[in-house]
Amino acid sequence: MSTPPLAGAGMPPGAFSGTQAQAAREVNTASLCRIGQETVQDIVFRTMEIFQLLRNMQLPNGVTYHTGTYQDRLGKLQEHLRQLSVLFRKLRLVYDKCNENCAGLDPVPIEQLIPYVEEDGSKHDDRGAASQLRFASEERREIMEVNKKLKQKNQQLKQIMDQLRNLIWDINAMLAMRN
Repeated sequence: MSTPPLAGAGMPPGAFSGTQAQAAREVNTASLCRIGQETVQDIVFRTMEIFQLLRNMQLPNGVTYHTGTYQDRLGKLQEHLRQLSVLFRKLRLVYDKCNENCAGLDPVPIEQLIPYVEEDGSKHDDRGAASQLRFASEERREIMEVNKKLKQKNQQLKQIMDQLRNLIWDINAMLAMRN
């Protein structure tokens, strides 16, 4: 994930606060979802690193173990856990903001998003489903016709290309005989 530039890094302090306020106004639900996706990917990556560190650690089974190495690995593990908790807090904020942005939207039942035919539906639904089915079959028939015409055109183009190739071959052969 990219971090915003610091105020002192080649920008006057007032300009940064203005761009930051503008960026805050331009945040929409889609960009929040993208940020949430990146955060989840970071969480997965950090979790994999934690498991890698734990796999490489030895159990204290009476074997002499260098305390410096142990302290170093323990510090890395604690740092990864701290970063993981920060990422989870960030994900919670993104989730809450997305829910806040989508609070005014009317929820659409899943049944309306997935086209299917119900057995016990009303006559009105049956007519709607039948018209959708008829429309889909007409579209399929049109696509099949277009594909058939496209195959015919491709066949014609292939024949023309073969004829041109043969013509060029004959011309080159005649020129070679001439020389």
